[in-house]
Amino acid sequence: MFANDPSKKISFTRFIRDQDLVIVYERHDTMKAVKVCEGSILQNRFGVFKHAEWIGKPFGTKVFSNRGGFVYLLAPTPELWTLVLSHRTQILYIADISLVIMYLEIVPGCVVLESGTGSGSLTTSLARAVAPTGHVYTFDFHELRAASAREDFEKMGLSSLATVAVRDIQGQGFPDAYSGMADSVFLDLPQPWLAIPSAGKMLKQDGILCSFSPCIEQVQRSCETLKSNFTDIRTFEILLRTYEVQEGKLDGGCRGDEGVPLGALPCKRRQRSSEGSNVPENSSSTVVMARPCSEAKGHTGYLTFARLKCIS
Repeated sequence: MFANDPSKKISFTRFIRDQDLVIVYERHDTMKAVKVCEGSILQNRFGVFKHAEWIGKPFGTKVFSNRGGFVYLLAPTPELWTLVLSHRTQILYIADISLVIMYLEIVPGCVVLESGTGSGSLTTSLARAVAPTGHVYTFDFHELRAASAREDFEKMGLSSLATVAVRDIQGQGFPDAYSGMADSVFLDLPQPWLAIPSAGKMLKQDGILCSFSPCIEQVQRSCETLKSNFTDIRTFEILLRTYEVQEGKLDGGCRGDEGVPLGALPCKRRQRSSEGSNVPENSSSTVVMARPCSEAKGHTGYLTFARLKCIS
């Protein structure tokens, strides 16, 4: 059950082939996943792009339309997939995912159990982290959602690394076949405390569990349950602040003590005016500006980690 098929190992080929999944990049906030089909076309505001012209080109290539417009063809990495996937459920984003993989101590060869699968955002990153010899076994109680996730993993070439099954982990627990086999367990459930006893049975000695919950009340109840068989219990909330870097004029915006816009890089040479004050030379010139994004993402959820107690 836990052996991987060597004929289906993840491919690291960097050239686009027919039936490959590519991420079509128009700009940082406009991307889409496209399956390459030799006889198909992509039509957008930049013109018409023939898939046949993409085949054989390396990922990252800039391709042109019939009207001279262009897009970039990027490899479907877990980071990009998180930004373009279909949201069947609320998903985990890169900031939370990175902490999950680090604190679960996931390395190549690990066996990871996950519940629930949802839209598969985390699963793709887990699969890459355990590659090429590990495996992710992910469960969702919703049959159609599990089927959609299975199709997505097939498109991305992750079928040999991630197995999707339909099961109500809260009500039934994890299958006994995985008892003592998991290096780590991840729970994204409305009542994670119901699954924690089963998760403890699945973990190897010194294994680690992570539970993601949007509400602090869920965290409190989960921690109470964890105390019996787990130690080193910690909860984190990740708040990410992104900055926009773009060109701007020196003669506008908020200014500091010396008349230069806050965040302007680099500082312009200043000269002393006839009145004796410092003024920027060529104040209407263009400089690089940095400012926080207007749409900052706030609270996503709480991540609770705990290590299984060793039995002496």
